[in-house]
Formats: sequence, structure tokens, C-alpha cells
Amino acid sequence: MRSAKVTYRLVIFLIALIFGIGFSAPSFLQTDGGSKINLGLDLQGGLYMLLGVETQEAIHSKVKSVASGINYYAGKEDILIDNFKIKEEHVSFELLDNDDQNKIDGMLKEIEGLDVQKEGLKYTIRLTETEQSHTIEYAINQAVETIRNRLDQFGLAEPTVARQGKENILIELPGVKTQADEQRARELIAKAAHLQLMALDEKRQLQANTLSAAEAESYGVIVYPDVKSDQMKYTVKNIPVLDGSMLTDARVAFDQRTNAPIINFTLNAEGARIFGDFTGANVGKRLAIVLDGRVYSAPVINERIGGGSGQISGGFSVEEAHDLAIALRSGALLAPVKMLEKRSIGPSLGADSINQSMMALAGAGVLVVLFMIAYYGFAGILANLALVANILILVAVMAMFGATLTLPGMAGIVLTVGMAVDANVIINERIREFLRDGQGIALSVRKGYENAMSAIVDANLTSIITSVVLYAYGTGPVKGFAVTMSIGIAASMLTAILGTRGMFDTIMDKIEKSGNTKIWFGYKRG
Repeated sequence: MRSAKVTYRLVIFLIALIFGIGFSAPSFLQTDGGSKINLGLDLQGGLYMLLGVETQEAIHSKVKSVASGINYYAGKEDILIDNFKIKEEHVSFELLDNDDQNKIDGMLKEIEGLDVQKEGLKYTIRLTETEQSHTIEYAINQAVETIRNRLDQFGLAEPTVARQGKENILIELPGVKTQADEQRARELIAKAAHLQLMALDEKRQLQANTLSAAEAESYGVIVYPDVKSDQMKYTVKNIPVLDGSMLTDARVAFDQRTNAPIINFTLNAEGARIFGDFTGANVGKRLAIVLDGRVYSAPVINERIGGGSGQISGGFSVEEAHDLAIALRSGALLAPVKMLEKRSIGPSLGADSINQSMMALAGAGVLVVLFMIAYYGFAGILANLALVANILILVAVMAMFGATLTLPGMAGIVLTVGMAVDANVIINERIREFLRDGQGIALSVRKGYENAMSAIVDANLTSIITSVVLYAYGTGPVKGFAVTMSIGIAASMLTAILGTRGMFDTIMDKIEKSGNTKIWFGYKRG
């Protein structure tokens, strides 16, 4: 007679069980520490928004960026240009010296996606159709990533930001319940955060309040209001010195004199060079710091500013400065977004969903447990232990990765309860088949597991493939269902194939000694 033994299968099962208990406990007990499963929008309530991207603005921004590059190059190379104009879809200018054509042509050839038309010394520059399509596509994808980065830095747990359709963005913010949090989130999402450093046109400044849009355009200037008062306006040259695309960092600080919140920003190497060159060549003149079409300050340049850093002050509150720094740090939106749909989902719906899902889970669990014990005897008890371990491991894995649990995800857990015992049902039926053939108990158990393996692997592999396809092509709720089902299937194979086999190996001597197959397997030999 063999002595009781602890096999590697049981050791692996016990390690997985301890892991499951340890990492799932914070989610079940809702402790302050430890990783926990995040509840989705449909379970805890929050904010649902559908945004539209104004893609034509992305093309206009690209055109302005090209214009800024041409203007900087012309100043650096002492190229004289006249009638420099920026329209929404093209840039036009005229060279004053025929000898400068080769320089400008060489510079323009280095920029991809430009359609350059020349009439003598007059240039008209547009984006090619292909470049316009790429710019629009990039603007939408960039908006998704930028908004996601902003919400992550804002501190919201597991926000959903995904592209929907051709030019729309779906946003789900679980846990946003107060009006103040909702307003802050909406402002942070919609803020373009388009930073520009622009030269003030001193000649036209006295006309700032009287210039019409057409007159301003004819002078090559733009009229922007002050951030604190629409009555105070500034005339700035329409070609930016540089923009926020060259910004690398933005942090909240406090003014040493007034202790008011300010934002310190840092530029990349190219931005620092342009900034240094411009301030060095324009000492005594004013530079406007423009953010989303409003002038925050317009200081006089006292000396060349090297190092590529500056500051924005505008009478911020600490929260406003914090949110603006997040927006600047995560990048400007190349194209503005507009609200197409907004819904606030109350937490009561989530509470009802959780309660109903928990009732379904408990009901399914109880029925499965009772059936397994009634039909398979002690083997059913082992299968139930494997079922409990399976659920603990499933919750632990989701908590460890900070996964979001949605209502479809809870449906996946309920489905997992049934699927978790499926492998044990196959194994127990194979064992009973060998017992009917008169095989010994130990041999029947060994052959039962060996013969059931192919069926278990085939069934679970096809289910996992289905889950992968659902995750790859499904939307948010479908992805949640696919994730929970995949983890549940993987855990069920571990608990069924290794766990119950390890438990059988440990108590096999007792089973053979008793010889009572009715108690152990729910089948009485004739």
C-alpha cells in the first residue's frame, strides 16, 4: 500500500490558491490598500460622452505650422519676402530677390506633403490630398491619445477613450459623480491647450479695439483678447514664433512676489534655439503668450532668453493651474473637439446591476455545487474546491492588472462558474467509464485524466480563440466579457487538470482502502 504523498500538481494548485486568496482579498473586502478590481461605468455610474473632431482645423494648424517654418527659415537666411499671407488651406508669399529662389525651393522640398505652385516669384503652398488625409487621421488618433493621457494624469481610474466611427471619440469616466468633478473633466477634455508665442505688432496695437477681421488680415495680424477681459485686446503677427508642439514639460509653481500659481514650461532643443534667436533679435519689443486664442501675458523682452524656458501667469486658481499644466504636458489637440452627446449615469443603476449579478452568481454557484456533490460524491466536492479556487484566481488576476469589471464582465464570471466544472465533469465521466470496465480505482483515475485531456484542451482552446476574436474586434463591454472569460478558462484548466488530480493523488490510498466508489465517485460498482 502506498503512503499519502504531496505531488507537484498539488503544490502548484496550493500556490495558485494562495495567490488567489491574497490578491482577491482587497477586492472582496474593499480594503484601503492592495490592488482592486475597478468597476466600470455601468456598475458604479459616471459620465458618458461622445465627441466629434473638427478635422478641418487640423489642416489649418498644419498650414500655420508650415508657414511658421518658412518664416523662421527666411529670417535666418536673410531672405526678403513680401505679402506673406495665411489662409485656412494655403500659404502665399512673394520673393523680392530672384537669387533666393533656390534656397526657398530647397527648403520646401525637404517638407513632405506640400503642393507648391509658382508664378514667377509668387508662391502658393497647399497640402497635398494625401497629406490632408494623413493629417486628419493623425489628428483623430492624436486626440484619442491626448485625451487619454490627460484623464490618466487627472487621476480618474480606468477611463475609456476609444475611437468610434470615422471622426468621433467615445469617452466613459467611471466614478465621476459630483457636478464639480464632471465640469473639471469636461473642461480638461475639451481644452485645446494650443500654446503659441507670438510677436506683438506695436504699430497696430492702438487699433486693437477697432480693427475688423478683414482689416487685421490685410495687415497680417490677428486680434486676440486678454484672458482676464474681453475689452482688452492685442494685435499679434499672424505667424507664430513657435507653438506648443515644441513644449516638453509644464509644471505648476508659485510666483515669488505674489505667491499666485503660475505655470513654468520648457521647450525642446529646436524650440529653445528659435526662442533664443527671436528674443535676441527683438530686445525692447513685446512677446505675447497666447493660449487657446487668449493672451495670458505680453511682457517686454529685456534680453536674450536662453535655456528654452518660460512661464505663464493668468490669475489661476491652484486647480486651474494644475489642469492647464496637465493639458500642456499631454499635448495640444491638433483639432478642436465638440460635444455630440453626454449622459450622466447614476450609481443606483450600478448598484442594482451588481446586486442582480451577485444573485445570479450565487444562484448558479449553489446549484452547481449541489449538483456536483449529489451526482459525483466526493469527486464533486473536489471539483467544487477547484471551482472556488478558479473564482479566486480570476478575481486576483483582474485585480493585479487593475482591470475594469463591467456588467458583461460579470456575465463572463457567471458563465465561468459553469465552465469551471466542465473539465471536471469530463474527467469524472471518464473515470466512471473505466470503473464500469472493472479497472482498479487508481488506474481508472490515471486513465480518466489522460483520456479526458484532449477533449478538455480542444473545448477550452476553441473558447479562448473565440474570446481573443471578441477582444480584438469588440467594443468596450464585449472586451470586458472576453477578458473575464479568457482568464476564467485558463484558471479552470489549472484547477481542474492539476488541482483535482493533485488532491486525488494525495488521498488515493484512502480511496482504494475504502473501495466505496459510490461515496468517492457517485458510481457503485456491480
